[in-house]
Amino acid sequence: MIENHRLTSARQFPSPNQSRRPVGMEIDLLVIHNISLPPQQYGGGWIDDLFGNRLDPEAHPYFAGIADLRVSAHLLIDREGRVTQYVPFDCKAWHAGESCFRDRVNCNEFSIGIELEGCDEEAFTERQYAVLSEVTRELMAAYPGITPDRITGHSDIAPGRKTDPGPCFDWQHFRRCAGFDELES
Repeated sequence: MIENHRLTSARQFPSPNQSRRPVGMEIDLLVIHNISLPPQQYGGGWIDDLFGNRLDPEAHPYFAGIADLRVSAHLLIDREGRVTQYVPFDCKAWHAGESCFRDRVNCNEFSIGIELEGCDEEAFTERQYAVLSEVTRELMAAYPGITPDRITGHSDIAPGRKTDPGPCFDWQHFRRCAGFDELES
């Protein structure tokens, strides 16, 4: 359930990396990402640290190059299907960067970003697909501008710059789990 622009079932971990959306801006895009810190490693709380601007650059060699990034997402779905919310949906999370969807630039202005704990080289878990599908249906109910054809990957809005959610994300499986095939029948 979404109340006051927050997913009530999610653990709340506010990120400072957010800003106000333009007045009157309709939320009408959902962007799927993947993240793992360090790459291809799961758990450990490093994503919270990155989105909370407290990632220790000395904790892992990879972190030295990203510790100063100021990024966030609205939600993270970890490998077990647990959901963390970093930014309320009525605010901009800093997830898309330089981006364009159907000739509209700066997708952060009008989108919700969901990170799946994972990487381009490994399959996502069934639990992640189930939770992503449930959360997507809830977002579509709360923000009717998000329709099945307005759900995209980071790679689609930032081609050549981003690859996520990656080739291991099964779009057809996600669409079936979310019930989009039924909507199109």
